[in-house]
Amino acid sequence: QVQLVESGGGLVQAGGSLRLSCTASGRRSKMAWFRQVPGKEREFVAGVSWSVGSTYYADSVKGRFTIFRDTAKNTVYLQMNTLKPEDTAVYYCAADQRVIYRTNTYYRANEYDYWGQGTQVTVSS
Repeated sequence: QVQLVESGGGLVQAGGSLRLSCTASGRRSKMAWFRQVPGKEREFVAGVSWSVGSTYYADSVKGRFTIFRDTAKNTVYLQMNTLKPEDTAVYYCAADQRVIYRTNTYYRANEYDYWGQGTQVTVSS
């Protein structure tokens, strides 16, 4: 069982920065951030291998967002820079315990069994 507690959302102007945090309990193989806006499917943002630290990003956030983990604190972060109004969404932290055989599993919401409560990020223009 994995429990996830998120923090760090809020309101920011376009071009600004925010950092999201997600503290996890329990063993995990990979963690990720997804986001969702009303009426749309949950969208992959970034993922990280917990043991090795390999990172994966959606094309829409490459070069602007950085995912990293602090293994001592059991926490994964999402540093979001140069935010755009289209980044506005509820951001969810996700974790999974299964062995990772293929990197494409990072990108799929159904490859994660555990989810945080979500945190709102609003970027004003």
